[in-house]
Amino acid sequence: MPELKTLGLFLLTALAEILGCYLPYLWLREGKTIWLLIPGALCLALFAWLLSLHPTASGRVYAAYGGVYIFMAILWLWTVDGVRPTVWDLVGSSVALLGMAIIMFAPHGQ
Repeated sequence: MPELKTLGLFLLTALAEILGCYLPYLWLREGKTIWLLIPGALCLALFAWLLSLHPTASGRVYAAYGGVYIFMAILWLWTVDGVRPTVWDLVGSSVALLGMAIIMFAPHGQ
């Protein structure tokens, strides 16, 4: 089940990155407390650390991670922003996830 472990790690990584960006957004755009910058910075540090846990080449991890980030951002759009994704949002995030799977799980001859 290394594929599930990889996908789970990517999902946690994306959540950390989104939170790391969303908390400063709340301060900058929504007038929330500046203290949100501290957990925001910690989330971004967690994001960087989680990306380093993958056993494959960093460039491959970064490329594949982008697909999971797109999926999580669309999920965030729906659950946090309260905006229902369009069919095109869903198609686009599905294509991105397919790209992630190809990059991460195809044989690489190494």
